Amino acid sequence: MVDFKATTWDFPDPFIRERQVHPNETDRLGHANNTAYLHWMEEISWEHISPLGMSWEVHETLGKAMAITRTEVDYLASAYAGDALYVGTWIMACDERLTSERRFQIVRTSDSKTLLRAYCRYACIDIRSGRPSRMPQAFIECHRVAMRWREKGV
Repeated sequence: MVDFKATTWDFPDPFIRERQVHPNETDRLGHANNTAYLHWMEEISWEHISPLGMSWEVHETLGKAMAITRTEVDYLASAYAGDALYVGTWIMACDERLTSERRFQIVRTSDSKTLLRAYCRYACIDIRSGRPSRMPQAFIECHRVAMRWREKGV
C-alpha cells in the first residue's frame, strides 16, 4: 500500500478518507458502479464540512442548504471489489453570496493511480422553497476555513 502523503494529488492538502470497494458497489462489469463514486463524493463532502460548522443540523436550523447545480465526472480507470481507495476533496471557490465549487480525486492505494476526477458546483438554496438564497454567514465562514489550503499557493 502506498502512503497517501506520497500520492500525487491534483492540489495541496486534500481532505482525505480511505475506503474499500464493497462487492455490492460493483456492477455487471465487475467494477465499481458510477453511482458508488457519486455516493463516495457525497459522503466525503459531508465529512469535510460538518466539523467546520456546516453539519446537517446547522443547515436545518438556518433553513439553508448547498445544492448541487452541476457535476462533471471523469472516470479514468476502474476500481474493483476489495480495492482500497483514497477519496480526496477540496473546496475550490466560494463567492460568499450564492455559489461554491468543489473538486474530487479518487486514488487507488495500491498503485497511486487516479481513478476519478470530478467537479461540483453548488448554489445556496432555501430548504423550504428550494429557491436560491443568500449564503448564511456560517456557510461563508466554513468555506473560508476549508479554503485555507489555497493560502499555500496553487
